[in-house]
Amino acid sequence: MENKTIYILAIESSCDDTSAAVLKNKKVLSNIVASQKIHQEYGGVVPELASRAHQQNIVPVVHQALMRANIDKKLLSAIAFTRGPGLLGSLLVGTSFAKSLALGLHIPLIEVNHMQAHILAHFIEGQNYRPPSFPFLALTLSGGHTQIVLVKDYFDMEILGETLDDAVGEAFDKSAKILGLPYPGGPLIDTYAQLGNPTAFPFPKPKVGGLNFSFSGLKTSILYFIQKETKTNPDFILENRNDICASIQHTIINILIDKIKEAVKYARVKQIAIGGGVSANSGIRNALKSAEKELGWHTYLPKLEYCTDNAAMIGITGYLKFRENRLTNQNISAKARYKI
Repeated sequence: MENKTIYILAIESSCDDTSAAVLKNKKVLSNIVASQKIHQEYGGVVPELASRAHQQNIVPVVHQALMRANIDKKLLSAIAFTRGPGLLGSLLVGTSFAKSLALGLHIPLIEVNHMQAHILAHFIEGQNYRPPSFPFLALTLSGGHTQIVLVKDYFDMEILGETLDDAVGEAFDKSAKILGLPYPGGPLIDTYAQLGNPTAFPFPKPKVGGLNFSFSGLKTSILYFIQKETKTNPDFILENRNDICASIQHTIINILIDKIKEAVKYARVKQIAIGGGVSANSGIRNALKSAEKELGWHTYLPKLEYCTDNAAMIGITGYLKFRENRLTNQNISAKARYKI
């Protein structure tokens, strides 16, 4: 199987990005992503609108992925798709399309866990590092998840800690909303933070036992802080935006780094790999690189295009599953809640 050329068509539709990719073994031949701009008007993802947009996008996105890869669909070995977790309506579009196409082409179907795929994105060929060796710790950061995972093998993963309430991406986006920034606000906080003083405004760090996280209290403290300051100075946000963003980001990064330090001690593993949309945050990436030098960790930072939701990560997971004959039958259904 190692020497055989395997072509995987991958489909990702867990939230508001419709994506299709073609992989030749571990190499990405194409990775097309169609983002949905409509949600900006509402300040967040509207599930019904997301699923309708997926229906409009999926055929042209898959067609473009095949065209860019210069692959005839008859050469495909299997179709991999995101089964979950995610928005059920969005997942149903990708799942139904993948099942139909696999049935029509008489090729195997492979279900993929979206969060598992964020971790296995590190095994895509063509990145500027060798993939981590087992075991390693994965920090998955997204709008819906914050997890520390002990990765013992491709499909042997154990969640050591996760958020008890809001995910880190939600904390960034809701903090941005409090500051009056447009959706998605997380990347804007990162941009402004680079121009500000990270210790200008100290925010409390939640006390959570073990390796779990909590961000709802931090979000509330930011809200009360802004309400208090704008009462006395209506221009407070405008005058201090860079410092506020830098302080918020600094607090969140410290929470993450503290928990990773605990996880390293607990698991006795010094390889740290990050994944998920929030792993594109420059502050988090820089903090992990600094910790690598100070604490002797080895950190793995994926290419930015493999951080956000994309089908390439679904494709590499599909390829690894195909090699082990972990195939799926046509009775499979989408699953909004789906643990690693």
